Amino acid sequence: MPRFKTPDYGLKMIPVDFDRQVIAGSFEHALCHLVDHEIDLSGLHARYRNETTGAPAFSPAVLLKIVLLGYSRGLVSSRAIAAACRDNVLFMAVSGDSAPHFTTIAGFVAELGDEAARIFARVLMICDRQGLIGRELFAIDGVKLPANASKARSGTRADFLREADKMETAVKRIMVSHATADLNGEDPEAARAARTVARLNTEAAKIRAWLDAHPDERRSAKGKPRLSNRTDNESAKMATGKGVIQGYTGVAAVDAKSQIVVDAQAHGTGSEQELLLPVVEATGPFRTPETTICADAGYHSEANLKALADSGIDAYICDNDYRSRDARYTGQARHKAKPDPLWDKRKVDGKTRCFRPADFTLADDRSHCLCPAGKKLYSNGSNCTFNGYAAMKFRGAERDCVPCALRDQCLRTPAKTKTRQVAFFQGKRACEESHTERMKRRIDTDTGKRMITARFATVEPVFGNLRNNKRLHRFTLRGRCKVDGQWKLYCLVHNIEKLAHHGYAQ
Repeated sequence: MPRFKTPDYGLKMIPVDFDRQVIAGSFEHALCHLVDHEIDLSGLHARYRNETTGAPAFSPAVLLKIVLLGYSRGLVSSRAIAAACRDNVLFMAVSGDSAPHFTTIAGFVAELGDEAARIFARVLMICDRQGLIGRELFAIDGVKLPANASKARSGTRADFLREADKMETAVKRIMVSHATADLNGEDPEAARAARTVARLNTEAAKIRAWLDAHPDERRSAKGKPRLSNRTDNESAKMATGKGVIQGYTGVAAVDAKSQIVVDAQAHGTGSEQELLLPVVEATGPFRTPETTICADAGYHSEANLKALADSGIDAYICDNDYRSRDARYTGQARHKAKPDPLWDKRKVDGKTRCFRPADFTLADDRSHCLCPAGKKLYSNGSNCTFNGYAAMKFRGAERDCVPCALRDQCLRTPAKTKTRQVAFFQGKRACEESHTERMKRRIDTDTGKRMITARFATVEPVFGNLRNNKRLHRFTLRGRCKVDGQWKLYCLVHNIEKLAHHGYAQ
């Protein structure tokens, strides 16, 4: 039987040269060279006022290296990064054996603010200098991530007022019950009742104080009311493929040549349509007249397409139905039916299925139509227009619809709606072609199909790297400015990795 030397994994007391721990060509080598020689941190230095008094502070360069190195290793929390500075030789080498407290690291990230954007822009210029930005295709997409906020504390001002009123009513009821028990010489858990009263009063006071501090409803770009949140009022409740979250949307514009993130923004909204134009505008310094913008269906709207066309920007923005027109996606329904071990993708149908227009029979002379119960619906609009399509409308008579046995299958709200209406579309009217129709034609061309494929292959690997490799599963800060800075730091880590892989500073 062969004999082998026994490895010793125990404690060793050995001298360590920190300079030799940072290997050329690695992420940490590129990071250290950038921070020490390329990035201007004078804006961070100006925040310190300890030239003559006060204790020496940790250098912003050291803290920036620690945070970015931690993010690159999947360490999101400041406690985990601080522990690595004490225990990991590589973190000791990069930080110069500084070992700052986790509160120092957390405060540095939270107060970085606009400096994160300046550092991101500086590294982007270096990526351009290294020839990593091709300027041929910018792919735009976003990822929705939970925030450091409670989803249960979302609602409108009316919801919060109603919640505070319920708490105060409960307090009054408990106090009356307690007073009655005292008169009768009883003591039914008086201490517990007192704690409940104190808790409800405290919560109600917090709600009232929050309402006084935020007198206006949150509104979208179109002026529509948006849910507020008492934990982080700049975050938003948004739907994802894994359910509803309270969080932010991190948007990135990625260059197709080397997958460099040319712009990164975080917004407290789940509506991606209103995020397209700000990102396109931010990519202006790196765009050329030949640069193509490509985004998925979430950014598609007539207003966005018109703005891009008016600006002369070459763009390919998908619509929701482009897959149904593309032969490459034929048969995709069979994949949706497959079970997912992590998430059940089957739709829960909570709506009542009603008769559709296809269930109604249009008369040959188009004077009326017949419903599934055999009753007539009479014309109440023979030449209508809906979204540019000609249509004929029909409405049932009350004498037929009210006593009908099929009301529950015909009307969504049979208790409120008396009669059924149905419309038959006759085709699109001859009018000026919309930007949406023009974009559909572009998407359906061979070039458009290639652009859609290139968009997916450009931006999705970036999100895969950040979410899976770097373990960015949620934002740890509160407030859009702070979350935006954290999102830029993670995208900055991705760009520095690209620089390291392309031989920067070797």
